[in-house]
Amino acid sequence: MRIAAYRKAHFNAAHRLHNPNWSDEKNKAVFDVCNNPNYHGHNYELEVKVVGEVDPETGYLIDLKILKDIIKENIEKRFDHKNLNLDTEEFKNLNPTAENVCYVIWQILREKLADKYELTVRLYETPRNYVEYPA
Repeated sequence: MRIAAYRKAHFNAAHRLHNPNWSDEKNKAVFDVCNNPNYHGHNYELEVKVVGEVDPETGYLIDLKILKDIIKENIEKRFDHKNLNLDTEEFKNLNPTAENVCYVIWQILREKLADKYELTVRLYETPRNYVEYPA
């Protein structure tokens, strides 16, 4: 039986959208208020979707406590209450757009989960704006 299991998580983080190769004027024109030199923050909501076959011995697709712990240790602790631009290695040279944050989270989780699972990450930057990888 193929099924999907979901786990939600949450973290707060600050960031600034900025391309160092552009002028201040172009950065402001493209990123608007998200280019604030003093940064701004979001209450990110994360949904992790795992798809695969149910283990006939346990009845689980994946033990959701294990998935919860993977997300907590590798995502929440890494990004919660951080300035993504200044406090994380992942975004030292990568613009922390919602798209890039989502993809980085997917990469981190992909390394921690068995290959037998399909993985999708959905990241809400606001209640109305979200991204998903893979699309």
